[in-house]
Amino acid sequence: MSLTTALANDLAELKDHVEATLGDALVHAQIAYDELTVTVDRSKIIETLRFLRDDPLCRFIQLVDLAGVDYPGRAQRFDVVYHLLSLQDNARIRVKCAVGEEDTIPTATPVYPCADWYEREAFDLYGIVFEDHPDMRRLLTDYGFEGHPLRKDFPLTGFTEVRWDDEQSRVVYEPVQLTQEYRNFDYLSPWEGPLYVLPGDEKGTDDVAKPRK
Repeated sequence: MSLTTALANDLAELKDHVEATLGDALVHAQIAYDELTVTVDRSKIIETLRFLRDDPLCRFIQLVDLAGVDYPGRAQRFDVVYHLLSLQDNARIRVKCAVGEEDTIPTATPVYPCADWYEREAFDLYGIVFEDHPDMRRLLTDYGFEGHPLRKDFPLTGFTEVRWDDEQSRVVYEPVQLTQEYRNFDYLSPWEGPLYVLPGDEKGTDDVAKPRK
């Protein structure tokens, strides 16, 4: 049996086990790109993560990453995505929860303490609120920043930025300027060649060597 077939069989067995155990908490489960993705109700996220961490057939003891995803057209606008790793089986699983803009989701810090900063990032950049988080403050943006910059409807102008001013010897606030000098890109295929002659590459017909008589 090939490695690909063995991996597919292991994922199928894991999928069946997760579906049978989670029951009503499970919204959807699928295998895609050699990885199992399960979607659960946000109210059941803690018991789901605890099961995936402690169950002897899972043992996903490490939270590798936690991120937000923005879908502005959906009623439940955000997805909170957890990437878990099983060191025992060298396997990964993705857990997703849909969260509305006015909703909260329980913090994962009681199960994975490292979720602390990941959740603060998601709160700062998307505005996703994690209930019972020990320190739900912004993490990456500046003091007094308004809005959440990774939301797809976040405006690119009308805000302020900070910088250190050497002349005034202090931090100054200024309107954001997203200026960039114009650059002319050449999108021609290198196999077709440009429409212009490069310096040193002049190849006129008069310069072609003629055969000796």
